Amino acid sequence: MPTFQYIAKDRSGREFDGVYDEIAGVGALRSELARIGYVLVRARRVKPHSSRRSRVKSEDIVSFAYKFSGMYSAGLSVTSCLETLAGQAERPVLGRMLGDVQKRVEAGASLTKAFEPYREVFSEFFVGMLEAGEAAGKLAEALEMSAVYLEKREQLRAKVRSAFVYPIAVGVVCLAVLLGLLLFVVPVFTKLYANLRVPLPGPTLVLVTLSRMLTVWGWLVAPAAVGAGWALGRVLRRHGLRRGWDRIKLRLPVFGKLNRLILVSRFMRPFAMLISVGVSVIDAFRIAGDIAHSVEMTRVAEDLQRVTQAGNPVGKALAAHDIFPSEIVQMATSGEQVGRLADMLVKGVDLLDRDIERFLAALIVKLEPALTLIMGLVIGLVLMGVYLPMFDYMTHLR
Repeated sequence: MPTFQYIAKDRSGREFDGVYDEIAGVGALRSELARIGYVLVRARRVKPHSSRRSRVKSEDIVSFAYKFSGMYSAGLSVTSCLETLAGQAERPVLGRMLGDVQKRVEAGASLTKAFEPYREVFSEFFVGMLEAGEAAGKLAEALEMSAVYLEKREQLRAKVRSAFVYPIAVGVVCLAVLLGLLLFVVPVFTKLYANLRVPLPGPTLVLVTLSRMLTVWGWLVAPAAVGAGWALGRVLRRHGLRRGWDRIKLRLPVFGKLNRLILVSRFMRPFAMLISVGVSVIDAFRIAGDIAHSVEMTRVAEDLQRVTQAGNPVGKALAAHDIFPSEIVQMATSGEQVGRLADMLVKGVDLLDRDIERFLAALIVKLEPALTLIMGLVIGLVLMGVYLPMFDYMTHLR
């Protein structure tokens, strides 16, 4: 459904703007705003990626969640928290969003409903935790857990990104050196060998051909790569193909295990936190599946909902899927037996995150020498191809 950017008035006549996601049309938007006491002034349809939401970063949301949790736990009212945080927000777009949420709450909307238009910004998990916290009277606990989850998620992302900085840097350097040789060194030797009328062996002919192609068509490489990446991204967004790609990522040699561990961590931590504040197991599986950003995990979550809805324990449902490590299954089984499912699963995911850190460290230790060796071999082969005719020429002179 479309996204609308709108301007509305509250009961006192003050105007404010906002963005509403996934609503049927202007009529539905007008009705939704009227329900919480606002009058729509004007609205225009915008693309989701072009709205102001895209300028809010993950670290901004983490900082907001911790501050909101701390202020509310200290006894401030929801509206006071929102007003203060809106004024303190470093990014104007986040401040405007929080100001909009504050106005909605003041007009009588629940905190969950007030955040509903910004579900994509603050995440499905955050809004789900708010809803559960309000329903169970555990809003302070829900806010704190939301902040912890969002921070853990960002920490995991940062660790994965930082672990691959060196391999990516080595790959970029290798590619730059290779392009430099093909664009600047090989043409010089090509002219030299042409003047000397030296016959070119097979490896050198391949290099000369590549060099000429890059010299003539090199300006097309970058646009073609960008276009191919864009087209591939569009193709992989199709449900069937994306599911297949998700399966491939989970079965890749070496990296498949890392992808599985990260995916399970992203699924089980929000699930555990959701049930700890009173969300039903079935709804928690649904929300965790939605925010895992994996078609394959969404399918697994749907099966888990079906199995648990039939009366089976969570541990048994998890055991039916080999994506879940045995320690997670054991933690779930033990937690159900002692009535501490959420606590045991959180501990299990903490252990899983440590496994991810150890796996990343071991992987990088193996990748560094391998990448250095590959870079040396590639550059060595290119240089050998460049100098082969020279060796032949010197041999004939003798």
